[in-house]
Amino acid sequence: QVQLVESGGGLVQAGGSLRLSCAASGRTFSSYAMGWFRQAPGKEREFVAAISWSGGNTYYADSVKGRFTISRDNAKNTVYLQMNSLKPEDTAVYYCAAGYSDYGGWRGTAFWGQGTQVTVSS
Repeated sequence: QVQLVESGGGLVQAGGSLRLSCAASGRTFSSYAMGWFRQAPGKEREFVAAISWSGGNTYYADSVKGRFTISRDNAKNTVYLQMNSLKPEDTAVYYCAAGYSDYGGWRGTAFWGQGTQVTVSS
């Protein structure tokens, strides 16, 4: 079992930056790929970014490529999402996920966090 707790969300102006963190419990953190997803009001949850268990491979949605960076620190059981050049359309609840990936990208989610709100004002 892995428990995930996100933090770092908030209100920011367009063009600003935020860094989300996701702290994981459990000694199996380093065996999972980690991902970030988001869900805006009235929309389905969508993939944002993912990182392999080793950190050697990263994957991004086209909408965030070049603006967001995912990273992980297995010694701290933490995954990060650095978000730069934020846009109003990035407004959503952001969820951390532990799951599986391969060279093709994210393949499935085993555990979800509770989510953190990110609001970007224009």
